[in-house]
Amino acid sequence: MSGTGLGEELGARAARARALALLRIRSSAVAVAILPAAVAVVLLAAAVQGRISGGVWDTVRWAVTVGALVVLVVAAAVAFAVARARPAVSPTVTVTEESAPDLYRLVRELADRLDVPAPSAVELTPDCDSWLEDRTHPSAQPGTAGAGRGLAAVRPRRRVRAAPVLVIGSPFLWWMRVAELRAVLAPVVAGTDSSAHPDIAAARRFVRGLDAAVADGAAPGQGAIRGLPLAFVGRVARILLRGCREHAAEMERCVAAAASMRAQNVDYGLRIIAQEQVGLAYAGWDRLLTRVALPAWRMGRWPSRLDAGVVSALTELSRRDRLAEGFASRLGERPACDLLEEPGAADEAVSLLAARLFHGGPAESGPDWSPVDWQQYPEEVVDRKWRAEAARLNRVLDARTGPPTVTADPADPAVPTLARVIGHLTATPPGGEELAAGIGAAVAREEAAQSSPPAAGGADPARGGTGADPLDFWGSGPLPLFPLQPPRTGTELLVDHVVAMVCCAAVDTAGAAPGLDWLDGPALLVDGQRPADPGGPVLTLVEDGDAEPLRTWLAKVGVRTDKPVRLV
Repeated sequence: MSGTGLGEELGARAARARALALLRIRSSAVAVAILPAAVAVVLLAAAVQGRISGGVWDTVRWAVTVGALVVLVVAAAVAFAVARARPAVSPTVTVTEESAPDLYRLVRELADRLDVPAPSAVELTPDCDSWLEDRTHPSAQPGTAGAGRGLAAVRPRRRVRAAPVLVIGSPFLWWMRVAELRAVLAPVVAGTDSSAHPDIAAARRFVRGLDAAVADGAAPGQGAIRGLPLAFVGRVARILLRGCREHAAEMERCVAAAASMRAQNVDYGLRIIAQEQVGLAYAGWDRLLTRVALPAWRMGRWPSRLDAGVVSALTELSRRDRLAEGFASRLGERPACDLLEEPGAADEAVSLLAARLFHGGPAESGPDWSPVDWQQYPEEVVDRKWRAEAARLNRVLDARTGPPTVTADPADPAVPTLARVIGHLTATPPGGEELAAGIGAAVAREEAAQSSPPAAGGADPARGGTGADPLDFWGSGPLPLFPLQPPRTGTELLVDHVVAMVCCAAVDTAGAAPGLDWLDGPALLVDGQRPADPGGPVLTLVEDGDAEPLRTWLAKVGVRTDKPVRLV
């Protein structure tokens, strides 16, 4: 046996050993539950045989029997609750085989090459990761609605039970080439072999059930009648999980090691290059979400082509970063998104799901939640964002100092100006702190007024027209599930609003224009080029009351601070 085969076998054996340890914990819990019943049976048998009778033995026998019945009822209730608990399912967009025959064929051929069962379906996640997810739990089925014909039917003899679902990070499909994607997926698909082992599968079901029971017990808003029993079940499940934690972690580590060893001979050289692309994709995806998508989401717009945008962001990163240069030369090869019949529809579905996961937007488009193309982004998002923030800044300023008055001088407009904001922040004492508090309170009020439960999911063509909502499984908990940024402080908000006012003044008085930078988000363009960032001078103005750095910046760009600024 080769070194690779030996390492794989050792990893698989270690994983099975840990799985057996988990199953022994389950058996021990069952034994503890039935121990009082066993003692009661012994006492009853002894009484029938006349070995013990009368007096204290009758009292002991009945007390043990009643206690055993109570323990059995409680244990049965706990086991039923654990079995009925719904394990967490990753929110995904299902890709049917009819909508991506080439992708399914690639995965199927990869499974054949690795000699493992093929995944039962393929789904996309708005993240830079790929994994196998078991959906065989009786309650864990909504996420796979509309999956169509799966891959596992191709190899029915190898399938002990339903194969897990292959979840692929959507940025990989758009940034990676076909060969790179195959190399990245090889160790993931190889993990289906361990998933088919009955001991490992049973151990995973046991741990997932306990984890789901703990989550159910900690869920708020259950009420006393339902909440107290669930809390008790959750406490018992938490005790069992403590005993399982080390074995479960080691089992998964061994499963991953065995899968990696099995896939080592599949495109090994290309896997090294592909792993570099994984890191690059993650960096570009994170910048795209936090710098580009988040400002749009806050404006009630969701970019409908996030995955296409990540290609532009990473191409720009390759141009700016010498360590990444040369990666863009791969773009002449066939992209992995060509494996989909309708890449645009899949990109739109994933983009909407990303908006819900990371920001908490509704499930469907509406008047206050509409898609935006990248061509429309500067006008529909950047300009509107600046105008809205400038208007909020001036409303808060009016509330503290009163609105500007109209005078006989035609040069003194009744509308707000940048000079007025600078004057307030450089006054003695400086008005930065009170203005920051006012901005923070105004933003909090507006966000609270806009927050509402997400609309129920309707028919989604990317999910086979079933109307299944990938977030239904997570219950009515608050969104977003995965916030991108912590809450902003009042000072940070004030800086953003003053920068917005500066940009509005530059557009209105210096001929500048709103633009989109793929790595930095909303950008100000002067003669088609980005000037120096005004954020530093504005921060000096807000924190120190020193306006000279900002005045120097404004003079270079040609901004008139005394001219009126359009706020709507």
